[in-house]
Amino acid sequence: MFSKLDQVESRYEEVNLALQRPDIASNQGQYKAFMKELSDLEKIVFIYRDFKKKTEALRSSKELFTAESDPEMRELLREEIKSLETELPDIEARLKISLIPKDPNDDKNVLLEIRAGAGGDEASLFAEELFRAYTNYASTQGWKVTLLSTSDGNVGGFKEVIASITGESVYSKLKFESGVHRVQRVPKTEAAGRIHTSTITVAIIPEAENVEVKINLNEIRIDVMRSSGAGGQSVNRTESAVRVTHLPTGIQVHCQEGKSQTANKERAFQILYSKLQALEDEKAQKEASDVRLEQIGTGDRSERIRTYNFPQTRITDHRIGLTIHQLTQVMAGQVEYLIDPLIAHFQAEALKKQAIS
Repeated sequence: MFSKLDQVESRYEEVNLALQRPDIASNQGQYKAFMKELSDLEKIVFIYRDFKKKTEALRSSKELFTAESDPEMRELLREEIKSLETELPDIEARLKISLIPKDPNDDKNVLLEIRAGAGGDEASLFAEELFRAYTNYASTQGWKVTLLSTSDGNVGGFKEVIASITGESVYSKLKFESGVHRVQRVPKTEAAGRIHTSTITVAIIPEAENVEVKINLNEIRIDVMRSSGAGGQSVNRTESAVRVTHLPTGIQVHCQEGKSQTANKERAFQILYSKLQALEDEKAQKEASDVRLEQIGTGDRSERIRTYNFPQTRITDHRIGLTIHQLTQVMAGQVEYLIDPLIAHFQAEALKKQAIS
């Protein structure tokens, strides 16, 4: 591990020097790439230097303690040694985590896509509730949520909702939310008080840069139509809604939230690029040897990942065997009750894998 850390520190110094060169500073693309690399390396180097500093302080304190005869000084040194011996294992653990190969999508913004599944109206209502929970969570993280497309349920809620979430490290925190979410509760319309089970699907798709995916415009069909839903008379008079169809894959994207046809077309293509990139990523991940670990966050909906049991205020994440009873808090936006244990679990799995290799 420490030889790897020495290499990281050496590279950090190289990048620092490169950024001072006039040819790099005058090339916006190169300069931006070096600054991004410096930022990534800096996070590891600062922890490593802190570890080295405190390791040296511990060694020095132990030597002084052995040579010291004054009782008061020995007591001070004993406390310092105890404090450093408590701190160093935690710093070393952070260093190990920092060396886990980084998911290239972790720093990307995402498209959040929620669809009602089994359960009809109840599924639509829960889709809206979970969307609100993610929106509130995004607010606590300082992220921006932009609604891109909605399809209303019959009695409220959403049959489908798509939004973009932008900010720092969005994908790294939300990627484990992809999958089938099951809800168990008594619907308001259920007179007999029976518990119904409904499902919704969530996909967290990292936003693709336009250059990442090549789209042949001859394979695209664009339809324009009048927007539907609330919004005043202009909604029904202007053909501002846009549906973009990618003919080879059959992927359709419908946008009507924007005020103009141009804005909706741009958003539709943004979603299409990201969906096609996700398809390519999924193909690559299926070819990897450790399919189970690597597929986390790809948007694979074939697996039930979580159950929300309202009568018992219980949430169970089936992937890691986690059960919590903070359902009310999670639905209010405190999704970190679920996200933080998931991140910790998969970091631990990655560390095991790294140790074996």
